[in-house]
Amino acid sequence: MITTTGLTKVYRSRGREVTALDGVDLHVREGEVYGVVGQSGAGKSTLIRCVNLLERPSSGTVTVNGQDLTALAGRGTRANAALRKARSHIGMVFQHFNLLSSRTVQANVELPLEILGVSGKERERKALELLDLVGLADKAKAYPAQLSGGQKQRVGIARALAGDPKVLLSDESTSALDPETTRSILQLLRDLNQQLGLTVLLITHEMDVVKTICDSAALMKGGRVVESGTVSELLATPGSELAAELFPVGGEPSGPDRTVVDVTFHGEAATQPVISQLSRTYNIDISILGAAMDTVAGKQIGRMRIELPGRFEENVVPIGFLREQGLQVDVADVACPAPADAALLKEGAK
Repeated sequence: MITTTGLTKVYRSRGREVTALDGVDLHVREGEVYGVVGQSGAGKSTLIRCVNLLERPSSGTVTVNGQDLTALAGRGTRANAALRKARSHIGMVFQHFNLLSSRTVQANVELPLEILGVSGKERERKALELLDLVGLADKAKAYPAQLSGGQKQRVGIARALAGDPKVLLSDESTSALDPETTRSILQLLRDLNQQLGLTVLLITHEMDVVKTICDSAALMKGGRVVESGTVSELLATPGSELAAELFPVGGEPSGPDRTVVDVTFHGEAATQPVISQLSRTYNIDISILGAAMDTVAGKQIGRMRIELPGRFEENVVPIGFLREQGLQVDVADVACPAPADAALLKEGAK
């Protein structure tokens, strides 16, 4: 549904060049919720604005629903008209709502329909239908100043849906909201994705957003996509930064001659007593140093850091047992405490 190829954006100012996007290749499948995550300055906002050509790429292509938008980004009147038509099928939700304070909620939702030349009665019907869809049917005559932050964002979502888009772009749409409201807005986006068949591309710096709603994700750093895939694929990828961020587990070995491994559980394995089975089967004492478990895209997924007695070569068979159960097992790269530190740890535990 959305594909970018070699997407580059360079800003030039006063003889300086800043590369915001550096050859970004991205593929978002039809009907999925795709999250792009990264720290400030990673290029996320520039990427999403290039997808609907609010920012014109320096090079590369953007294809949405089979149409090359970059080919429409000409200077002529005909090209601009074609681009406007293509954009009408791409909705966008902004971080700061961008509602017009002088207009009622209904009038805000009607605005894009006015621009498209839709008649007054049809605009009213459509706006009221969308407000009902986002749970604000009773706020049609209210003004933005009378709404909470979550309600304002719901109006923004209704407005983004006015043109019956096939794609919805979300630019940090929950970062200005409290946790409870964030959860309700994310649930609304997931419901719209399923009810309307929308393809949703969202950017965020919050891992919980990816964990809660996304089918697939990409990690951006320095204007590049450094990692991407479905969430389940990423969790099964050894050394995945996104997996480690989504399910952080910590813990240091209690002493020398210990093997620390990170175990990722998927599906049915997440509810099986695998660790206790391992302990009984090989008669070894296992320490759990850290654990995290949650539901991602409707599936229970977890990660656990455990410590096995002995060096790695002494634990090849137990580690093999875990892998035979369908678990992802990675030997953690953690330093054993020095002898003096180990003594202090023992003393502190008394």
